[in-house]
Amino acid sequence: MTNKATSICGSLALLLASSTVAADASFFITSAGPGNGADLGGLAGADAHCQKLAEAPGAGNRTWRAYLSTSATSEAPAVDARDRIGSGPWHNVEGVLVATNVDELHADNNLTKQTVLTEGGAMVNGRGDSPNRHDILTGSNLDGTAPDDDRTCDNWRSSGDGSALVGHHDRTGGGPNPTSWNSAHGTRGCSQANLQSTGGDGLFYCFAVD
Repeated sequence: MTNKATSICGSLALLLASSTVAADASFFITSAGPGNGADLGGLAGADAHCQKLAEAPGAGNRTWRAYLSTSATSEAPAVDARDRIGSGPWHNVEGVLVATNVDELHADNNLTKQTVLTEGGAMVNGRGDSPNRHDILTGSNLDGTAPDDDRTCDNWRSSGDGSALVGHHDRTGGGPNPTSWNSAHGTRGCSQANLQSTGGDGLFYCFAVD
């Protein structure tokens, strides 16, 4: 085999390796949001985004849900993020255990900048990186429940007025709960520019429920 052919084969092997995930992969952070700020198309749109991203590296055979809460309306009760994601355990795309069950996820979990990887296995920029993308949309309290007031940008349908609770995937930063992965502080608004101005990019967590 020529050196050129060897190089091509090696590059192909690296590409294939980077596009595969662990067989038990059941958790990732989105590499990108839909691009319209906190307007994710509601829970259904967010879930569809998780499912679509999971398909590229070969994890689309599982049912994926976004870790997002919604506020109560006159037509529907509140939805708690913790009740949407199955019972665990959850592993990142490299097979690393991040939490055994829902209670552990909201207590002594293994969520860090190094373990909260995208669907493709990449690490997401945190505080100190440029640009900072550590504000992760959740709309949730520390225990994974929905707050009494709307902190979900109109239940993930607004890219204008409003605010959403976000967590810090790198467990550092500002706000009332700077080390919280799911409930660090609120955003300045719901547009893409608002999210980016406080250190976010419209990213959110995805969990496999089966």
